[in-house]
Amino acid sequence: MSSRSAADPASDAELVAHLVRSTGLERERAARIVAEVIAAHDETVEEFVRRRHRELQASGLSNAQIYPRIGDELAARRFAAPALSERQLRRLVYG
Repeated sequence: MSSRSAADPASDAELVAHLVRSTGLERERAARIVAEVIAAHDETVEEFVRRRHRELQASGLSNAQIYPRIGDELAARRFAAPALSERQLRRLVYG
């Protein structure tokens, strides 16, 4: 599901420290914000589509309204990169 398990915890700490310095937020609040942002961007395409479908359906929209909306949202969203093997990485570089 998540690619964050391989992430560098030091980079998260750097983000928290930056927020504390630049905004004056308390460290605990800055850490919660960083965790929320990371979680939002750690969602896979499949997880995002399923979650948004549930949310939009619960708000009373029909599938005819939901699917185009999700398609538009996907185009503007970033997703965690999938885990790639060395061979896949090599193919990205050399074709």
